[in-house]
Amino acid sequence: MYTLVCPSLIVKSLYDINTGELRELGIRGFIFDLDNTIIPWDSETMQPEVITWMEELLKSGFKLCLVSNNWNKRVRRIAEEIGIPFVSRAYKPAKTGFHQAAGLMNLPPKEVAVIGDQLFTDILGGNRNGMYTIMVAPLSSQEFIGTKITRKIEKITIHMLRAKGLIK
Repeated sequence: MYTLVCPSLIVKSLYDINTGELRELGIRGFIFDLDNTIIPWDSETMQPEVITWMEELLKSGFKLCLVSNNWNKRVRRIAEEIGIPFVSRAYKPAKTGFHQAAGLMNLPPKEVAVIGDQLFTDILGGNRNGMYTIMVAPLSSQEFIGTKITRKIEKITIHMLRAKGLIK
């Protein structure tokens, strides 16, 4: 049970992800969550340094895709800003959105890493699809009320995972 919510890696920010090491592990594509992963919750724009970082990933040969539970119009606009495919209304942690994203990148799940800020949507969904999962700290403390409640359960779960030695 714990392995389904256990991230492969936990980092403080996107910039702490060693993409060279991931390439050595066979990762060729990244699925990004939107809110509080690459943009603050309910924001309309990405920070220029995030855009630059993602463009560098593309230039180095990685494939990228956004997967969000958010509405199509907002996700589309942000994906188009960097020129990458997207899946909106993904109903994470359902498998479908992750599977669809891997297909859009033309990659098998084992070559995809999921990057997100939530254990029970991004990490659980990625793990259910056999993908490498990376949990980042949320960009903002502003969140949907349901997410604020889930964060309390996440903290307990992460503490239990650490106690069992499943994560550092």
